[in-house]
Amino acid sequence: MGVENDFSLYDIDDQNTIEYIRNYLPQELKGKFSDDQLYYFVDLIDEYYVESGILDAEPDESGFIEIDLGKIVDYIIQESHKDEVGDFAPEEILFIVQGEAEYTETMEDLKANEYNS
Repeated sequence: MGVENDFSLYDIDDQNTIEYIRNYLPQELKGKFSDDQLYYFVDLIDEYYVESGILDAEPDESGFIEIDLGKIVDYIIQESHKDEVGDFAPEEILFIVQGEAEYTETMEDLKANEYNS
């Protein structure tokens, strides 16, 4: 039962991530991407973090790890083309990557606030 609950939490978080990204997108892009495409992009972002070694990087003296969003955009475009999901403009994908990053930061801030309370 514990594993099922873990998967449910991941599903809810993914749904919340997609909803946040969709709200983050400019009006002209809101209807361009299906939920399946957005889930695919979020999976690619996670895959990039794992494969690039960012998760193992040492934070700077301020506690931050610098992430090059342009490299993530390039990775998504390359993988989307390779997987025949589609060809996308870097400017469009950048909004998705920025939306995912902001959502993640928002969730980290909430967790930090809960921890400090």
